[in-house]
Amino acid sequence: MKIKLSRTALAALTATAFGLGATATTVDWLRSAEAAPQSKPATQVAQAAPTVTAPATAPLVSGLPDFSTLVEQTSPSVVNISVVGKVPQRAAMNPNDPMFEFFRRFGIPVPQNPQRGSGGEAPAPRGIGSGFVISPDGYILTNAHVVAEAAEVTVKFTDKREYKAKVIGSDKRTDVALIKIEAKNLPAVKLGNAETTRVGEWVAAIGAPFGFENTVTAGIVSAKSRALPDESLVPFIQTDVAINPGNSGGPLFNLNGEVIGINSQIYSRTGGFMGLSFAIPIDVAMRVADQIKLYGRAKHARLGVSIQPINRELADSFGLDRARGALVANIEQGGPADKAGLQAGDVILSVDGREVSDSFDLPKVIGNLAPGKAVKMKVWRQGAERELSATLGEQSDNELVAQGEGNRDSSPLRDRLGLAVRPLTGAEAQQLGVNRGVVVADAGGAAAQAGIQPGDAILAVNGQPVGSAEELARLVEKAKGRVALLIQRGDNRLFVPIRIG
Repeated sequence: MKIKLSRTALAALTATAFGLGATATTVDWLRSAEAAPQSKPATQVAQAAPTVTAPATAPLVSGLPDFSTLVEQTSPSVVNISVVGKVPQRAAMNPNDPMFEFFRRFGIPVPQNPQRGSGGEAPAPRGIGSGFVISPDGYILTNAHVVAEAAEVTVKFTDKREYKAKVIGSDKRTDVALIKIEAKNLPAVKLGNAETTRVGEWVAAIGAPFGFENTVTAGIVSAKSRALPDESLVPFIQTDVAINPGNSGGPLFNLNGEVIGINSQIYSRTGGFMGLSFAIPIDVAMRVADQIKLYGRAKHARLGVSIQPINRELADSFGLDRARGALVANIEQGGPADKAGLQAGDVILSVDGREVSDSFDLPKVIGNLAPGKAVKMKVWRQGAERELSATLGEQSDNELVAQGEGNRDSSPLRDRLGLAVRPLTGAEAQQLGVNRGVVVADAGGAAAQAGIQPGDAILAVNGQPVGSAEELARLVEKAKGRVALLIQRGDNRLFVPIRIG
């Protein structure tokens, strides 16, 4: 098991490009995942089959809750997940190796990775995690990062039964995965309501930290609707429950024995538990799971706006009573927001009856709605509230800021350049007279110091054309020392050199 820690500093959030880009903040995060692969959510499955019955309330011992009965009744539904990743492709011997010429000259087949083992094969990556049964016919929820790139997934119950599992689907944006085993009459967990959970409530987690099976830890809910860098679609439940590598994908229970979340991440500078852990609300996870069962993938709605936070000064300038809502900085031409009549400078106060208290809320509210859904929005414009109607579009994979794989703690664009980008729309491409490129949604760090601004179109990196965030990230990752970005700003094109770490 190998844990990677990023060493990026927390950056100030200046804009969020929802549907077009992403938030532009970074922080030191440890993904509590050890699994080589990634995969995602499952949904609530209503079936008449055995469900774990939990106590109405946990008895108190010396003023503290006793979780023993809860654990006895819910543990059979919690599983340990072990993963064998795909074997990396073997690489040929380096032609600069002194032995290469020897093999070539005498017609001997050149060994493949001769120092990797007795068979010359690279070892298959392995990982561990946790999960829980959501339906008696074998559907199990876990984290996407636990089963990502999995070649083989094994599920083990507390009674030592083991099954090979199939990954039905996963969603990287919410870090939810749905897997299935061929079994019947399994004990399913009871699902709770994360929205009604209160800060200060006692909660318990069951999982396999560091491979220690069926480990129980407990604590309280520290905060709700917590926004994390690069996790714009999930309103995390923050707890002080001890969560460590191996707990990923396991359930978070309330005192009624109901699952209210999936343990997903920890905040750490050392790789160990430091009192801050984060769980995906169960309603978000089940919504994704249902979509995976129906469509084979999760669908997330988009509005087509770039937004930024409202501070006290901006609230005063717009005539708002207090700092609230999400300020619209830019609108995609022809997108859902544009068609709805939304304008730059509008402040979105609520969507579909759900309050948008700050800019972090909007991506979560929109992203967890169904594409094609008609919504009512309350916006603040020119000192008064207005109501607009919009029909939401659907996000595509390249509408996220490019992110690194693995534990998702690192992004070349964020860590090395300080950039958040989005795809170039058809209207923008026509206006600029280009057919490829990406648009800067937010610039910080080295990019901002070099003069890159939101709205700039990046057309090439070191002379290589750029057509997507993924291509930009790949070219940046290959670069050493400096990169030269060809950008278009209005009618002007210029090369901007940036020193990278």
